Amino acid sequence: MQNQFDPRTTGVGPAATVGVPRAARDAGLRSYMLSVYNYMASGVLLTGLVALLFASSGLAEQVLNTPLRWLIMLAPLGFVMAMSFGLNRMTTGTLRTLFWAFAVTMGLSLSSIFLVYTGMSIAQTFFAVSAGFAGLSLYGYTTKRDLSGFGTFLIMGVIGLLVAMVINMFLQSPAMMMAISAIGVLLFAGLTAYDTQKIKSMYAHVAGTDMMGKVVIMGALNLYLDFINMFTFLLSFMGDRR
Repeated sequence: MQNQFDPRTTGVGPAATVGVPRAARDAGLRSYMLSVYNYMASGVLLTGLVALLFASSGLAEQVLNTPLRWLIMLAPLGFVMAMSFGLNRMTTGTLRTLFWAFAVTMGLSLSSIFLVYTGMSIAQTFFAVSAGFAGLSLYGYTTKRDLSGFGTFLIMGVIGLLVAMVINMFLQSPAMMMAISAIGVLLFAGLTAYDTQKIKSMYAHVAGTDMMGKVVIMGALNLYLDFINMFTFLLSFMGDRR
């Protein structure tokens, strides 16, 4: 579910920051990144609460055994596509509303994990991924190494992973599923660092423009997807089933 939005394609140049004192730029960058992380963390929290409530109510078990499960599973992808392709036509408020709606539908979709895995293994995996995500994002933020060269490789890896998952839907191979899960964790770990550096680099291009609010939300969406995918792959790799 990788979102390919890149604010660099908007044509906004770095002129907005010319002549701005370094201390002010640094403070603006910190505020910008904090906004991205706040949106991302709030989205993950909302998804988790919706998933837990939907599963504990008993509705998840009933609804996910009907054809409605396809609507619930595909709805998040629809929101991502709408946000990506409709970005330039939408206001920041509309984009924000779609982000929260996306987080809710992801919660409905992910409610199935509470029916498959024990609560303890879900909690352990969540905290493990949270720690790993924080470290990887910090690396992406602080490293002087240009990670842009890894982006194409990682995205191609995700495409290959999706193809392998479709193939395994027919093969139903446990060994292949384990391999897919392990590779998925590594790919989205790399994307976490890459996306963080990309989001950070966008600040100079959008600071002081109308695009900044949109870039914050889309950056949060990217990191949200990295986190959720890393979590689900790691859970299928090491989670204890009921």
